[in-house]
Amino acid sequence: MVRAPGPPSSRAPALERGPGTRPWFATWQTQRAAAEGLEFRFDVIRGGNTFDAHRLLHLAKDHGLQPEMKERLLRATFTEGLPIADQPTLVRLATKAGLPAARVQAVLETDAYADAVRADEQQAARYGITGVPFFVADGKYAVRGAQEPEVLLRLLQRAYDERSRLTPVTADSNSEASCDGDSCAAG
Repeated sequence: MVRAPGPPSSRAPALERGPGTRPWFATWQTQRAAAEGLEFRFDVIRGGNTFDAHRLLHLAKDHGLQPEMKERLLRATFTEGLPIADQPTLVRLATKAGLPAARVQAVLETDAYADAVRADEQQAARYGITGVPFFVADGKYAVRGAQEPEVLLRLLQRAYDERSRLTPVTADSNSEASCDGDSCAAG
């Protein structure tokens, strides 16, 4: 297991935000990824507006290809250094993920899925998300930042353990609930 070195000393100059600006973090993430069989290349990551990429993720969801599209975008960003803010690049990536080129082009030429992405942004703001990764379980438990698998397992276990349990009610149940016709009241 690779452990993160501590953050730079508080006496060190402030580091800018963005890919490659925190060498200790990039090294840690690269080592963690390698341990899982992934390749991260922080030296080739390009910044840019990912709004269109997120719109295409919604298109991919409608085609049952969201995991494939997300994987393709992540590989393009973290391994290949491709500019995912560039529309021709997005068309190539989306078609390689299995999306129809004409539909991809149509989405990029319109505002299709823009409302869905804005809704995602609003939800993120309500959750207090200011960066990625950020994990939310059951809409009420969250973990910020890259974490060890054990932390994510605890997040999921807590959400599972504390989830609302429904009590089925039938017309002939001996519970405090009562049903009459097509409506039921729980006591």
